[in-house]
Amino acid sequence: MNRLLPHPGLSVLLAILWVVMVNDLTFGALFLGLVVGVLVPLFTAPWWPGRPRVRFLPAFAYMGVVLWDILIANFQVAAIILFKPVRDLRPAWLTIPLDLRSPEAITVFAGTISLTPGTVSVDVSACGRFLLVHALHAPDPAAEIAKAKARYEARLKRIFV
Repeated sequence: MNRLLPHPGLSVLLAILWVVMVNDLTFGALFLGLVVGVLVPLFTAPWWPGRPRVRFLPAFAYMGVVLWDILIANFQVAAIILFKPVRDLRPAWLTIPLDLRSPEAITVFAGTISLTPGTVSVDVSACGRFLLVHALHAPDPAAEIAKAKARYEARLKRIFV
């Protein structure tokens, strides 16, 4: 079974994305989505020799946390833009030390930070131990770093085994 579906999560994701992109929930669209979902990971598997193991139940919970944080951050950024005087704005560069070692986990962490309005991941250090982030408003940079590590990085450690 592992030879037919080397990346089952990717297969399911590709099939769902195919149906969403086609914008048609018919048997033909679903069948073609399943074909794409099986063939793409099957043919790309040789280029993923050391793929990380991912625990899917915590990953779904993580997506819920991220979606919630994106929703809340949209309102916070809107309030900052509309009501906070520019002189009271405290932008900051944050250097977040990384406990994650997997490149895939670090990429998800950086992407999560960039998806959340008000912050953007800028760079990963050459050694892979620090992430440089710009925050629109961070009156207490240490608290923002601790929040990102506790809210996202700790969960990603449980997802990427």
